[in-house]
Amino acid sequence: MNGPITVDIAIIGGGFAGLSAARRISQLDLTARVAVLEAGVVGEGPAGANSGFIIDLPHEVSSDDFSGESEAKFRQSVLIQRSAVALATEMAAENGWGKDVFDPCGRYSVAMSADGDKHLQAYSGQLSKMGEAHRLLKTSEIEAVTGSKAFTSGLFTPGTVIIQPAAYIRGVADCLREPVSLFEQTPALSFERYGAGWLVKTPRGSVQAAKIVMANNGHAESFGFFRRRLLHVFTYASLTETFDPSRLAGERKWAATPALPMGTTVRRITTAGGDRILVRSRYSYNPGIEVSDTAIRRAGRLHDGKFTHRFPALGDVGMQYRWGGAMALTRNHVPAFGEIERDVFAACGCNGLGASNSTAAGIAAAELALGHESELGRVYRQLAAPTSLPPQPLTTIGAKLHLAYREWSAGAE
Repeated sequence: MNGPITVDIAIIGGGFAGLSAARRISQLDLTARVAVLEAGVVGEGPAGANSGFIIDLPHEVSSDDFSGESEAKFRQSVLIQRSAVALATEMAAENGWGKDVFDPCGRYSVAMSADGDKHLQAYSGQLSKMGEAHRLLKTSEIEAVTGSKAFTSGLFTPGTVIIQPAAYIRGVADCLREPVSLFEQTPALSFERYGAGWLVKTPRGSVQAAKIVMANNGHAESFGFFRRRLLHVFTYASLTETFDPSRLAGERKWAATPALPMGTTVRRITTAGGDRILVRSRYSYNPGIEVSDTAIRRAGRLHDGKFTHRFPALGDVGMQYRWGGAMALTRNHVPAFGEIERDVFAACGCNGLGASNSTAAGIAAAELALGHESELGRVYRQLAAPTSLPPQPLTTIGAKLHLAYREWSAGAE
């Protein structure tokens, strides 16, 4: 951005939440002038570092977590996540995205222990009770999918969409049409009251807007919102170099989340030059919303062990890429959402599942900003506000201990 502009709505953040909000605004009001301000380049931030699951069902399949959920809460979660799937599906159909970008192939949850097997069986029972399609897989059946003898059972649910996250989020940006404008490398530095609306300042320009949508997740704190209410957590991933597909049996493309929370996510990806395996695991508390190369290397060593354990025949295949991605969690697991000042609307605090939760929050924030009523909006408005965190250093100590305990509880998973 160079110079001043005037719009109806300024959106701060060009990730899942911000671009989905822009898309929804343009659907509801073709004349609304919108400016999306992205500090970096679309696809190079947390959205592009996502593991690529737009999940349609509750993610944590632990029977302890799930057994206390009421049917209404389950349905609420499904509505939120399927709203994200619906928006993504709509754009894929409009733009003819291939399966290399958008693949409605479903996902597997995989177990590696008796505890994992038990949790999958319990979750299967809950899904049956809710009338949700799924299929339990025995050891031999999940081996036939993954080519790995390490998994003891699996559970398949058909509603998840698997995306190539950077290509997907850039595709969403490319869908935007006038009068929606996207400004990359244009961080919002601050905003202040300006007449009846707001003035957003950027390094080389400014945006006068009637309304603002905050879609910058943990960085909402940088503007003074949700202080001591957001936990800044990073998760890490490694991606192998390409290998000859004949070296690993099973299907050539699949995506699996762990049976136990905080376990290891694995994807097999098909490319023109061969196949790759993605391994995502390890969580760290980073209140500065930055991660060091040392932390990425440390997580990478863990990934190497998990990869070798699951795919011993590929022991000589190295990792070509490693990275960390930021999440913003709240203590009571609710989004940082709503009208936080007059005509300022937040779609932050994804609590993980950024592709699903942030997309849905962006949709709901757009509807709220335009006064549009929907079932999704009613669900979001009924959610509690994020609770405050303990004073430092108790938050840091507690967060690190909690993450370490959850990872330890996941065991081999």
